[in-house]
Amino acid sequence: MALSGGEREQESGPIFPDLSAEDSEDFGPTLIESLCMNCFQNGMTKLLLTKIPFFKEIIVSSFACENCGWVNNEIQSAGKIQEQGVRYTLHASSRQDLNREVVKSDSATTNIPELDFEIPPFSQKGALSTIEGLIERAVDGLEQEQPIRKATNPEVASKVEEFIEKLKKLTKLETPFTLVIDDPSGNSFIENPFAPQKDKALTITYYKRDAKQDSMLGLQECKEEEIPGSTIEDLRHEVLKFPTNCPECNAPADTNMKLVQIPHFKEVIIMATNCETCGHRTNEVKSGGATERLGTKITLRITDPSDMTRDVLKSETCSVSIPDLEFELGMGILGGKFTTLEGLLTDIKELIVAKNPFYAGDSNDREKFVKLKEFADKLDEITLAKVEAHLILDDPAGNSYLQNLYAPDPDPEMKIEKYERTFEHNEELGLNDMKTENYQQ
Repeated sequence: MALSGGEREQESGPIFPDLSAEDSEDFGPTLIESLCMNCFQNGMTKLLLTKIPFFKEIIVSSFACENCGWVNNEIQSAGKIQEQGVRYTLHASSRQDLNREVVKSDSATTNIPELDFEIPPFSQKGALSTIEGLIERAVDGLEQEQPIRKATNPEVASKVEEFIEKLKKLTKLETPFTLVIDDPSGNSFIENPFAPQKDKALTITYYKRDAKQDSMLGLQECKEEEIPGSTIEDLRHEVLKFPTNCPECNAPADTNMKLVQIPHFKEVIIMATNCETCGHRTNEVKSGGATERLGTKITLRITDPSDMTRDVLKSETCSVSIPDLEFELGMGILGGKFTTLEGLLTDIKELIVAKNPFYAGDSNDREKFVKLKEFADKLDEITLAKVEAHLILDDPAGNSYLQNLYAPDPDPEMKIEKYERTFEHNEELGLNDMKTENYQQ
């Protein structure tokens, strides 16, 4: 089967059937005979399923033609389109920033505000590179047509040449600059070299796609269907079941959904998926009510093993921080969860350490290994209540909850603060553009 260097599909079956990223590294890349788009001779495309630390699995493809020397490297997401879009804003000011790893999907828009420069979505293939490599790729794209411009329109060629020089200066970092990658599919990524600590130079914002972005990604809006004879009161006593696909192996599975009243709090919707094919289990919590008028900040001083049994409702808009470890987990990363405090800390450890391919194996980075091992040990000590620590749940939507063991009396170890949201908080929650009165005007 002959394929072009830009299109890689198989006649039947998946490229990596029932294969995880760890398995693919054991077996090596998959080879597919392809057609060179430069000389139209046969060449080979290498496909490798791999895992990006603190991100997800991707497919890296590399084509090289032995006849003319033409090469083509691309990446594709190995997962599905995410529920939310993502926007990465990096303020680059050092050589380390230029060396950050970047995953840019086909649907991502790349922007450098200081130069008023933008790479529109679907104008480039997906790439696995660095910040410097991303800029150099843009330079190569502009230089490719320069000979034709110089011959047909010297004035335009001169302006493009000036702009190319400005881009090249960015790779020398003569002045700091801002790089923005906005991906409605949620499948792009910029590395945080300080993980698991917070990256002060990098801002990650999750947002809901609008109708235009859904259309661009080829998504169809779901039509709301009425459930005959059902009411809110019925839903409180009924477990709804609907078909879906397992997020781990993509096999058909069922998701159970239940409306639950949390004591001394409010109603939430709990969704749980159990895959009978691979055994993967996942649960997610959505708020059953509206966004609160005030944000909520809950601070707990962990002093006793009994604290680990506290129920925790972490909404998808809630960030989690442990000041004693200089650790902060942004909103949307773990999604909504209804669990115990021990379960929340276990999920954090699994996300940061256990699922990190550099934590174990022959390919681990020694410095990162030591750093993550130290973080894991400290987190274990907190989970076992061997050391005192503080846990902070900060939810600008006010939809998160931590159980008060002394209810209805105040909890001496827990402090709950209500605060006015800032403009930035409302922007992240999509409230600034929401109009509920006189909207027909």
